[in-house]
Amino acid sequence: MLSQNSSNNRSIFKYPTLSPLWIAVFIDIIGFSMILPMAPFIAQEFNLDIFIMGIILSVNAMFSFVFGPILGKLSDKFGRKPLLLISQAGTCVGFIMLAFSNSIWILITSRIVDGIFGGNFPIAKAIVGDEVPPKDRGIQMANIGVAHVLASLIGPGLGGTLFSLGGILLPGLFAAGLSVFTIIITIFILKETWPKEKRELNHELKKTIVIDIRKNKNAMWYLTLWGFHTASFMIAMSSLSFFAEIIFGLESFEIGLLLMISGIFRATIRFTLFKPTIMKLGENNAIIAGTIILFKLLPEAIEIHLL
Repeated sequence: MLSQNSSNNRSIFKYPTLSPLWIAVFIDIIGFSMILPMAPFIAQEFNLDIFIMGIILSVNAMFSFVFGPILGKLSDKFGRKPLLLISQAGTCVGFIMLAFSNSIWILITSRIVDGIFGGNFPIAKAIVGDEVPPKDRGIQMANIGVAHVLASLIGPGLGGTLFSLGGILLPGLFAAGLSVFTIIITIFILKETWPKEKRELNHELKKTIVIDIRKNKNAMWYLTLWGFHTASFMIAMSSLSFFAEIIFGLESFEIGLLLMISGIFRATIRFTLFKPTIMKLGENNAIIAGTIILFKLLPEAIEIHLL
């Protein structure tokens, strides 16, 4: 058992060239998750109802959904590193606009800009696919999820604290500064994994090989599942922020702490229960069990909300 665990640990850190990528993804998620505890107070500042604020939060994901694949395809043509830098620069601009938002239209535009250039995830996954052979690819792809869990644990606390100290300006500038740091890391440390010779070879292969993901039922199932998972997570986190402010009268700092506590429990379960559960039940059965638990708890959560 000890040798197996040490083997797994070695496989997780087997590709040190990817370390700058994990740092960049980690920082990007911190910047995004910082907004969650601020949402109710931004709505108050701009005199927005909850529905409109929810739309503004969703605008980012809507544009990421459309432009993420476009950035991914452009990275196939021009290389991963240039498109990753463009994505990070766009994210930085979006956060600067957020910091200096003095009208609802600048606020909405800042989220649109961040969404348009929010190609970090698809490009990060493409880099893993370039660098890692199939036998290790699953573990390395999981590192993106690890970075997401850890960043969403830290980000809300930072956002709530900074907003309580200086309004929307401080968290916006702090997130922009983090984006600048990721740009520096990408320029000086991250290596290009999709050089010109690979791009030319891939172009020739595409002429003879056509892959239609819609014909792969397993891929479509997992993509759909991931989409619902992401949607449910964002609904829960954003609703919790408004609920805590409206019902309990919590301030941004306290909401940030609440979301951090939620993140601690997510991280604990992620790093303790996930792996043994999947090993015991198998991936499909573990997914079914998690879905059943979700729908079992959902009515209770609704009942608490109504009370």
